Amino acid sequence: MALTITDASFQEILASGKPVVVDFWAEWCGPCRMVGPIIEELSKEYDGKVTIGKIDVDENTEVAAKYGIRNIPTILFFKDGQVVDKQVGAAAKSAFVAKIEGLL
Repeated sequence: MALTITDASFQEILASGKPVVVDFWAEWCGPCRMVGPIIEELSKEYDGKVTIGKIDVDENTEVAAKYGIRNIPTILFFKDGQVVDKQVGAAAKSAFVAKIEGLL
């Protein structure tokens, strides 16, 4: 299951040494609900290799503001604590897999 990330836990997760994928979402967002099951599948498939989590932008505004999240869903891909890729809006699972494979 995808990790629930908060403003408080974000830096600790980034510092884990593993690649990190963060889905910025909100409960009321239709496209976010389309991406959610894909994120859950990927979190199982890449368990142990990549940290995959979700951050609710309504409850955790600091991280969203820091990375300039204006549209949701936005998925950021981190390697060594730095953003290396981004997906704005819903996309096919294959698009996410390609980006994750690029982190490994």
